[in-house]
Amino acid sequence: MTNKAISIFNQLRPLSIGYDDVFDHFESMFNHQYDSINVPNYPPYNIVKTGKYTYDIQVALAGYGKKDVDVSFENSVLTIKSLKDEFGDKTKYSDKRVVAENEGMLHKGIAKRMFSKSFTIAEDVEIKGAELKDGLLIVSMEKVIPEHKKARKINIK
Repeated sequence: MTNKAISIFNQLRPLSIGYDDVFDHFESMFNHQYDSINVPNYPPYNIVKTGKYTYDIQVALAGYGKKDVDVSFENSVLTIKSLKDEFGDKTKYSDKRVVAENEGMLHKGIAKRMFSKSFTIAEDVEIKGAELKDGLLIVSMEKVIPEHKKARKINIK
């Protein structure tokens, strides 16, 4: 972790209560996840705030069908991954099938390769669903505000 990040966390900890897990999570990300690794940029995606408490993750998946993509959520991590590349498991198919599927192809510019993307989702964000339409996978989410966290007036006794 950089000295600047340590400084920010040290300044915020005395001013906040109950955010230790959040700070620990970010420290872990700085220490392990982003130390000189290449974060893959395929497939391209957008994260869009669609309302006050709603978000969409949009993933460009030209050429993929619903059977080619898996969307799962476990331990606050949303994972979107392909189930097979354009030729599937080559050990199961003869070279004739590969040739037949690409017969007439003069230029293949749309990649259909293996990928896996993971997003850390906050505990108070609920996954509402996913839709694959016109080559765009949209995963919809909503931040749920529990009653005890909503603004209220506290009476003084």
